[in-house]
Amino acid sequence: MNRNLGLYILLVGVILVVVGIVIYFFHDKLGRIGRLPGDIRVERPGFRLYFPITTMLLASVVLSLAKSY
Repeated sequence: MNRNLGLYILLVGVILVVVGIVIYFFHDKLGRIGRLPGDIRVERPGFRLYFPITTMLLASVVLSLAKSY
């Protein structure tokens, strides 16, 4: 049981590093990710709120589909 848990944690860490590298180097080519219709963005002097509802839903669907395969 402990060995499997360690393996899963390591796998999640590697995936996060790969995703971070892709975002860091290719953020300008990712286009509208994070700026989709339905994402809430409020900017005022001294205040900024960003709540990416649509982006989170899209990521959830993609991850759910990936999990099912």
